[in-house]
Amino acid sequence: MDAFCATWKLIDSQNFDEYMKALGVPFATRQVGNVTKPTVVISQEGDKFMVKTLSTFKNTEISFKLGEEFEETTADDRKVKAVISMDGDKLLHVQKWDGKESKFVREIKDGKMIMHLTFEGVEAVRTYEKA
Repeated sequence: MDAFCATWKLIDSQNFDEYMKALGVPFATRQVGNVTKPTVVISQEGDKFMVKTLSTFKNTEISFKLGEEFEETTADDRKVKAVISMDGDKLLHVQKWDGKESKFVREIKDGKMIMHLTFEGVEAVRTYEKA
């Protein structure tokens, strides 16, 4: 988990509009989401982790313990049950709501954090570098 604890700036985003569309995010919100380049701050205090997503549009913050379910309100205001855990050197983030499931897989490659977002067969890839 140590490798993820840093400040990350979005540098590339692929298929994010299709991913948001699959989730049912309204057009206007998707337009903003597509041009926003968030900074993600991942930190640790004891056995708790924090992920802050900061942008000119909206800031979100989650606090969690690895492997423990917690309630999360997403950037598009969905209330979900989430679990974040490590799978080898990958950070898995699973959100569940209304019988649906979305999955984020973060990994560090060549000093960059690559985030794969998947929902109902639609995948987006967002690449971050250290700020």
